[in-house]
Amino acid sequence: MMHAAVLPAGLAELADWHDELRAQFPQITADPGLAFLDSSATAQKPYAVLESVQDYLRTRNANAGRGSYPWANQTTTMIDSTREQVKQFLHDCAPATSGVHFVSGATEGLRRVALDWLVHELRDGDEIIVPFADHQANALCWLEARDQLAAQGIQIDVHPMPYEPESGDYCQESLAALINSRTRFIAATHVHHVYGVDMNVHRIRETAGPDVVICLDAAQSAGHLNLDVSALGADFVVFSGHKAMAMPGIGVVWSRNQRGAAFALKGWSGSPHTVGILSLSAALDWLQSAGLHDIDTWTTGLGAILTDALNRLGSYEVLGCQASLSLDSPVQRRQGIVSFRHRSIDAHDLGFVLESHGFLVRADSHCQARDGETAPSVRVSTHVYNTVEEIVRLVDFLTELNEEPS
Repeated sequence: MMHAAVLPAGLAELADWHDELRAQFPQITADPGLAFLDSSATAQKPYAVLESVQDYLRTRNANAGRGSYPWANQTTTMIDSTREQVKQFLHDCAPATSGVHFVSGATEGLRRVALDWLVHELRDGDEIIVPFADHQANALCWLEARDQLAAQGIQIDVHPMPYEPESGDYCQESLAALINSRTRFIAATHVHHVYGVDMNVHRIRETAGPDVVICLDAAQSAGHLNLDVSALGADFVVFSGHKAMAMPGIGVVWSRNQRGAAFALKGWSGSPHTVGILSLSAALDWLQSAGLHDIDTWTTGLGAILTDALNRLGSYEVLGCQASLSLDSPVQRRQGIVSFRHRSIDAHDLGFVLESHGFLVRADSHCQARDGETAPSVRVSTHVYNTVEEIVRLVDFLTELNEEPS
């Protein structure tokens, strides 16, 4: 029996808006009995993206920069215009000097920043700061850069990014104590892939000062909320297209190009992923039209319904900031990502049980880096196509599994 949900502020007013958008996702509407709750792994694609890809492949498919006939010229123009579109999406206030580079995804993008740029900027004795409790893609590449430099006889120090113990946010006071005249680079994450919290990276620039380069992993924020590179103070922003409703295999490295050498991908890049780039353009158009502020309100509200319910069930531990679990909490909400454990049911087993009842979630350790959560958990991650009814139905099922702690 589904119980009525107390809706967070703003959700009721978006009901008609949401219904119209949900109808644009064929994989979602094809099986309404399934609740796809794994958008942090990949997002579903609206008709606009799918149809743009099909239309391109049917009518003007060609390689870019390698022909003078109309199809090839149109493809080259499309790629160039998508670069400018990405800059607008990121609210880039200096597009004439910044760069947009297409890669296979956020993991490759971060690695390219590490190996194509950072290793050429660091000198013996320099220091960098790395978030070792975030996704391993935003940790391993910087260690790879350190090891590559060490092989050349250049020694750098890698310091762990400090975290607030209760909120899980970056600790600015401890970060300030780490920074000195040899600090050259800070890697950070915009929205945490397990805790769902906005890591308040806009504070890092003030703490770090004007000269330190900041690289931001935006894999879990692109397509969910407004990204303003000026407000964030970042020099690099990296994200995956497939988590922002584009096709798999496309990602973005945006570079400010104001501190150190201008960023460029090393080596011969070969043929671009034209279909992926086209799908990214269509996805960004769709997201802008839908309204990123409303998408943020919707997904954050769904997460609030879930955390409020789990907070009342003794058998569950919600990971991350405990002060933000109730609907009336003044603490910032999770961005539609909620990870939790049952106190007596293994996370993998719970994931299988949820799948058998129509809830498609992720249940593992979520690719955490060395200082992150080691025990598996269930992660629910939402997007604009998810409904209040799905979350309430999930709450009802989890309530049935609830056991009073002994």
